[in-house]
This record gives sequence, structure tokens and C-alpha cells, in this order.
Amino acid sequence: MKSQRPITSDDEHRVLQFRPRTTPSPVIHRGSGVVQKLHAVTREPLDLSRYEQPRAEPDDFRHRMLANIAALAFTVALTAIGIWLAVSIADLRRTQDCVLMGRRDCVKITTPHI
Repeated sequence: MKSQRPITSDDEHRVLQFRPRTTPSPVIHRGSGVVQKLHAVTREPLDLSRYEQPRAEPDDFRHRMLANIAALAFTVALTAIGIWLAVSIADLRRTQDCVLMGRRDCVKITTPHI
């Protein structure tokens, strides 16, 4: 069996030379085309100072601190409730498994000391 290859011309495929933009490169003549020199781009500092805007009023650090404390208290309370709920569900499951096995001493009964 004869393998078939597509017929291609030289105009369809070109290899472009990679040059970083930071370094200027000389003019190169390749075939019938001319590769032009890249223009050097002025670089700004790599920080966020260009996005800063002046504020009408200064930050209220006291309010921010109180909001952070309130968020921390809410998170701690939510975590505590979640742990209590998980322990409670595990205890109920353990009791239910005990009852379903037919045992009689599944629940602890606390009696006051006389």
C-alpha cells in the first residue's frame, strides 16, 4: 500500500524566530521578507502603585479590628456548633445500633445520689 502525503508548498509553512521583547534585535533578511527590529517597551515597576487611588477619608482601623473580631467569634461559634452536632449524631447512631441489636442496656440512666 502506498502512503499518501499532502502536497504542500513552501508558502504554507514558515518558522518564525522567537526573540524576547526586552532585547532589541537587528533587522534580519530572510527569503523575500524582512524581519523588523522590535521597539523597546518602557517597563513600569512591577508593583501595584499604578492602581492606587487617593482616598477621601483615611481607614478606620478600630472598625476594621472590631469587624475581624466579630468574624472570628462567629467562625469559632459555628465550628463549635458543628462539632457538637457531629458528636450528637454519632451518639444517637450508637444508641440506635444498640437498640436494633436487641440489647436492653443501651441508654445510660443517671440516678441522683441519696
